[in-house]
Amino acid sequence: MALDGALLSCLREELIASLPDARVDKIHQPSREELILALRYRGGSRKLYLSARANSPRIHFTEVALENPASPPMFCMLLRKRLTGGRLTGIRQEGLERALYLDFDCVNELGDIVSLTLAVEIMGRHSNIILIDPDGVVLDAIKRVDLEMSSVRPVLPGLRYSPPPAAAGRLDLSRCRPEDFLAALAKGRDGPLSSALLGITHGLSPLVCREAAFYTDRGRDTLAHELSPEERDRLVFSLARIKTAIETGERRVPYIVYKPDGSPLDFSFMPITQYGLSAVGREMDSFSALLDAFYAQKDAAERSRQRAHDMLRVLTNASDRVSRKLKHQREELSRSGDRDKWRIWGDLINANIGVIQRGAASAELVDYYDPDCRTVTIPLDPTLSPARNAQKYYKEYRKAQTAEQILQEQIEKGEQELVYIDTVFDALSRATTLRELNELREELAEGGYLRRQPGRQKPPKPLGPLEFLSDDGYTIWVGRNNVQNDRLTLRTARGGDIWFHTKNIPGSHVIVVTGGRVPPDRTLEQAAVLAALHSKAAQSRQVPVDYTEARNVRKPAGAKPGMVIYDTNLTAYVTPDPLLADRLRKSE
Repeated sequence: MALDGALLSCLREELIASLPDARVDKIHQPSREELILALRYRGGSRKLYLSARANSPRIHFTEVALENPASPPMFCMLLRKRLTGGRLTGIRQEGLERALYLDFDCVNELGDIVSLTLAVEIMGRHSNIILIDPDGVVLDAIKRVDLEMSSVRPVLPGLRYSPPPAAAGRLDLSRCRPEDFLAALAKGRDGPLSSALLGITHGLSPLVCREAAFYTDRGRDTLAHELSPEERDRLVFSLARIKTAIETGERRVPYIVYKPDGSPLDFSFMPITQYGLSAVGREMDSFSALLDAFYAQKDAAERSRQRAHDMLRVLTNASDRVSRKLKHQREELSRSGDRDKWRIWGDLINANIGVIQRGAASAELVDYYDPDCRTVTIPLDPTLSPARNAQKYYKEYRKAQTAEQILQEQIEKGEQELVYIDTVFDALSRATTLRELNELREELAEGGYLRRQPGRQKPPKPLGPLEFLSDDGYTIWVGRNNVQNDRLTLRTARGGDIWFHTKNIPGSHVIVVTGGRVPPDRTLEQAAVLAALHSKAAQSRQVPVDYTEARNVRKPAGAKPGMVIYDTNLTAYVTPDPLLADRLRKSE
């Protein structure tokens, strides 16, 4: 679902009403395509979130606490220099265009008041945030667009700003009558009414066009050129109602639609009925709260992906490299398994050394090791004597015998490394904060997978484990990464505490703090569910989870972080439950 011009118009009114005489207090850039403007006004302060991401461009107030990088990007530094202390004087929108223009009165280096504009363009992969000076010249943009990227509309410092090109021949509902759409439909290309509406309108999303069509033909998907007079009247009424919601606020409501599994499906500025019983609708308190709720999960995953991009690349390359190496080693090991042939050939040559002619390319000899005493043809090196040929085969045999021992060790180490890389992948998929990602980056640097950044300061104090409280009052700890798993299992846990881990599946170490007591079965089951949830099998059912006393868990010498062995364990089969984790989770 995209943020269309109609909803942006409703959002603009909400922003204006909530920001009386607001001034810019602080500016942060949490990621490459996100901005946070902290605004102060009489009676309070708000955080204005701006995003130019291709899959979630938008602008709204936010209550989500975002982590900021240690060093602000250059665009953030420019905005701090130009906009900090500036007064927001207006928020403009041309019709139902998907762009808002935030005007600020700011003080320059000479003490003069200048008007600067921050253009927030919400256009999918072409979205951008652009700072414009009083003369309409681009000072900079969060995404620079050079001539190679677009010869039609480059966006670079020093060039004059040009608004996004308007959609030619399309109707803007805020500037025309609903009846005008009937004439445009008659002249336009025929097709299902929802598609035809989308083709002639500007500023309305596919969702809104489908809703208008659903009200018009009761979900029959009528062709645009075959509307009955009654359906034409209903279409005009539906468009008039949408126009009223945009312009006057009547029947305007922040509305979000959820799938049956609870994940967000769509959102709009009015109630949505087209999904029937296959989705659940909910009215929100504000459009900002609507967008915060809709994008919360997607944004968290996107931020983690961006911040972890270098680690994902390194881990993928390492996994591919180890897999290729293991393939070659296994092939070589299978060849060395045939080494007894070379020893037998050496024995047969020595047994027949008197009858083999020097310079022969091969020798056909009776194989005394064969119960049937069949003959075997043995290749020979004509440049060597029969005795030297026998020695050559003995040497090949000893070499293969030694290689088998070495290869078995190397294959075992390679398999352990693949398991370790898989555990880091799993921890990376569950990391949500910058500190968690930094700890994983430090772990990979310690293991030689990543280079440490030069001049990097002393790492911060390590994070503690995730903490939960069972329904029986027992504390449950869950490790966030391999290094923390080691610390939690081998240092923090006491011998009588209960240790949990998914069976042969990468995941977190989980500890039930018993305090010398015997925990009830319900606590053990909840800990097993948490272990399954914080593992690679989080989306599976009936996940096997091993558990034993912490005293039974040991770390082999030289093992990688998070790698342990254990015995005298039991196994429980549970299904991961995120709702249980939310209920038991202690606030940090």
